[in-house]
Amino acid sequence: MQRDNTNKSIGIFDSGVGGLTVVKEIINLLPDEKLIYLGDTARVPYGIKSKDTVIKYAQSNADFLLSKGIKILVVACNTASAFSLDTLKEKLSIPVIGVIDPGAKKAAESTKNGKIAVIGTPSTIRSEAYSRAISKINPDLEIFSRACPLFVPLAEEGWHKGEITRKITETYLEDIIKEDIDVMILGCTHYPLLKSAIQEVAGENVLLIDSAEEIAREISENIDKENTSEEIMNKNEYYLTDVSESFIRIAGKFLGKELKEVILTDL
Repeated sequence: MQRDNTNKSIGIFDSGVGGLTVVKEIINLLPDEKLIYLGDTARVPYGIKSKDTVIKYAQSNADFLLSKGIKILVVACNTASAFSLDTLKEKLSIPVIGVIDPGAKKAAESTKNGKIAVIGTPSTIRSEAYSRAISKINPDLEIFSRACPLFVPLAEEGWHKGEITRKITETYLEDIIKEDIDVMILGCTHYPLLKSAIQEVAGENVLLIDSAEEIAREISENIDKENTSEEIMNKNEYYLTDVSESFIRIAGKFLGKELKEVILTDL
């Protein structure tokens, strides 16, 4: 990535609360960077939308963040990464990073028996983006995919544990667990919120790949690490297209601190 003004921010967008998993990891690795987060909560979920619709949403999200003066764009949504990443890279002059390639790379490096599971939204699974990315790295790996559409509303509503969450998780994962997989990609940034439930059902011998951790690591390895100016340091901004009490409650709990200000914006 080319050097840019360190007073500019890292722009991040997702369809809802899931992208905050990426925000948390970036804060951990790059605490001196200013972040601007856009959660497109008025149009969530992306995972059941068509490719053309997701591309349109992604472009409007990118335009909004560009207006805020960002130096890098993070597409913290697997569905948007699968459908719109190439379009955004082609149109934007700043670096654009998605979540799929970092997760695919980590999974390919981590598997011992060559059997990898990918769970995600229906649109992400239908796109076969992870399968293509993994096969480019190692075509001999076996990939087992499963759409888990109810995971997003469970995460959004804060139902991270409990009997209902476990039953749904068991129903989704029972077939791919039988394939003796040893690595599972959490192919949606909402899914780390359900990590404990997924791990319990998948078993301790299955390594869960958190796409949020991998994309944060990639940014950390490539971005200039000079501190931002003191006047903007740690003044992260959070924008939503539809403010809800549940988002603020879940966001504060997940980030480990209360969001003092969430700004409503109309794209």
